[in-house]
Amino acid sequence: MDDLDREIVYQLQQDGRLSNVELAKRVGLTPPPCLRRVKRLEDAGIITGYRARVDPVAAGRGVEVVVAVEIGVNNLSTVEEFEDTVQSYDEVVEFRRMFGRPDYFIRVAVPDHEAYERFLITKVMGHRAVSRVDSHLTMKRLKEE
Repeated sequence: MDDLDREIVYQLQQDGRLSNVELAKRVGLTPPPCLRRVKRLEDAGIITGYRARVDPVAAGRGVEVVVAVEIGVNNLSTVEEFEDTVQSYDEVVEFRRMFGRPDYFIRVAVPDHEAYERFLITKVMGHRAVSRVDSHLTMKRLKEE
């Protein structure tokens, strides 16, 4: 990637709906070579997709919680089953396996505190692999990707 590619990526991160003509204008290219560069960045796996930013409150997911989870069972089949199960939950918007403690961070978005309590008790704490859970409610988003 050169500086021009980085600028293309930056502009698309700011607004993924830019037309190729507008993108080319912003980065100082004509449209055909700009489109070729975008296609090359997509083919190389640098640009992996485009998405809409959604207001969580308007979408009914205004309560966000980061959950630290430690598991007490470390055999492969149980770990894989735990990961498959947690990934399938609609409330889970991000799920990371960590080095060290905790074993996982789960970012959860739900409509309200009652919905989070139901999620935590029935879906996370009820799983046989889970030994400890710490919930961290988001007060305010200060920076997002």
